[in-house]
Amino acid sequence: MIKIGSALFEACEELEREKGIPKEVLINSLCDAMVTAYKKNMRIKEADNIESILDEQSGEIGVFKTKLVVDSVENEDEEISLAEAKEIVEDVEVGDEVKIEVTPEQFGRIAAQAAKQVITQRIREAEKNLVMQEFLDKKGTLTTGIIQRVENRNVIVNIGKIDAIMPQKEQIPGEYYKPGNRIRVFVLNVKETTRLPQVIVSHAHAEIVRELFELEVPEIEDGIVEIKSISREAGYRTKIAVWSNDPEVDCVGACIGPRGSRIQTIVSELKNEKIDIVRYSEDPVEYIVNALSPARVVSVDILADDEYSHEAMVVVSDDQLSLAIGRDGQNVRLAHKLTGWKIDIKSVSQMERAEAQNMQNYEEEPQDDYEEDSQPDELQQEIEEEMNQQAIDEEDFPQEEPAEETSEDIEE
Repeated sequence: MIKIGSALFEACEELEREKGIPKEVLINSLCDAMVTAYKKNMRIKEADNIESILDEQSGEIGVFKTKLVVDSVENEDEEISLAEAKEIVEDVEVGDEVKIEVTPEQFGRIAAQAAKQVITQRIREAEKNLVMQEFLDKKGTLTTGIIQRVENRNVIVNIGKIDAIMPQKEQIPGEYYKPGNRIRVFVLNVKETTRLPQVIVSHAHAEIVRELFELEVPEIEDGIVEIKSISREAGYRTKIAVWSNDPEVDCVGACIGPRGSRIQTIVSELKNEKIDIVRYSEDPVEYIVNALSPARVVSVDILADDEYSHEAMVVVSDDQLSLAIGRDGQNVRLAHKLTGWKIDIKSVSQMERAEAQNMQNYEEEPQDDYEEDSQPDELQQEIEEEMNQQAIDEEDFPQEEPAEETSEDIEE
């Protein structure tokens, strides 16, 4: 046995406190390192009956080989005679197993070197697994981090035991990310790598808005008010559809809060991003009208509503057209994402011009083909009879052919 003292156990307890790696993992790693060092020292490739035992009370560790007690030894590596076994354990019998210490002399330095390599590797693996499990549990949730630096347009955010990466597409356009500032991010994905896991976070994800509303609006957290859908263009505008399960609770008013206190907190967190709170409805016409707010809608016509497509034609007054479409089509685009309906918007004057043009095209369509095809049968019959009569007259009264000129006529 090798005396290792109590320093090892103190180091294991300290690692458990600092990194959360269980003490048993480190002790098992040390025992595995001893077995590895023994096999390397004895040049043994495979041996299932070799193990290392650590005595925590005495602070000693050693390598032991398990052998089967037999009457006649055929394999010395795995079997031991009854007489030899009784020297180790007095009350042993044939068929029992005994553990024989095989710790080599001058084994301390070799074992220490092997133990260092194995323990270092096991600590890294254990730390990696702990971080992986922690952030797999955080995937799809909101967390707070500190901006570390900006590298190649990627923002590095420390979110605890690891530095997460925020790609450029997950950043808010025009936002300045200053190192040292605290930031609330959404954990998008966790990728396993050879070293520590790679965590991808987002500052532009729509779920950030959902998490903020759940934090600020107690009715949402209690399940009284439900968020049905969210569409967001980070940094510019967000539409959120809400529904109340209690008819006495106004879902929109609950999200706005007394004197707008709740919505103002969320807007400040999102750097003054505009937020439209839309009242959800199972009626698609009413839902589309609410989704296009603040524009006022004149009418909504459902063009297609099946499992393949959802299309609607929306008519607004002339002064509301630009508001309904929004800057660069933002309002109608967000309404489409929110409702899942393809929305075509036209003004009243555009619809009137389109109807007038359709009427003019109908009036200018040629009618000749129609009249020819619809000619009465009697008229067709009269024409055929007249042609037949003309043929009969020509047969009854043939035209006289001119007489041939004779030589006498020529002389005259």
